[in-house]
Amino acid sequence: VLTARFEEALVFATRLHAGQTRKGSDIPYVSHLLAVAATVLEQGGGEDEAIAALLHDAIEDQGGAKTRDEIARRFGSSVAVIVEACSEADTVPKPPWRARKEAFIARLYQAPDSVRLVAAADKLHNARSILADYQVHGEALWDRFTATKEENFWYYRTLRDAFMAVGPRALAEALDRVVCELEEVAGMSSTAG
Repeated sequence: VLTARFEEALVFATRLHAGQTRKGSDIPYVSHLLAVAATVLEQGGGEDEAIAALLHDAIEDQGGAKTRDEIARRFGSSVAVIVEACSEADTVPKPPWRARKEAFIARLYQAPDSVRLVAAADKLHNARSILADYQVHGEALWDRFTATKEENFWYYRTLRDAFMAVGPRALAEALDRVVCELEEVAGMSSTAG
């Protein structure tokens, strides 16, 4: 059952990300947060996990430690712990891309189930968005990213492998299907990267 805490988190997340759009598009960023929260709920997540899903990018993109403290104050330490664990960095500038991604993936192997649930829902929605955008924009899609096409494939394959090893299994399998389809349409062999 979702309570007024979830509603408050939705308003808070919407305000935090109000001026933000999805990379390379005019799509309001809140659409991603809603998709991640919906996936978490559909996979049996509780209210704390759903709130963390709404806020999973807040520390990294909207204020670092100050935002983390505000999340803990408003929504409790359990939510703040999940959000912090889903954050790749809380500093500006962020550490180098590859090192940040490797550190995040390494942490997944010891992360609690609630962290992996929110992280897997996030990465699955990102991969689905990349696939959908690739089908519209083709190779020009990769220009949106700091990382190269090959680096993006390395990242999503490695995430898939991590989630297949430690769960959640249903989201790992869904991510695998998306990665395989993206490999096929983008002409990337599964051994490349």
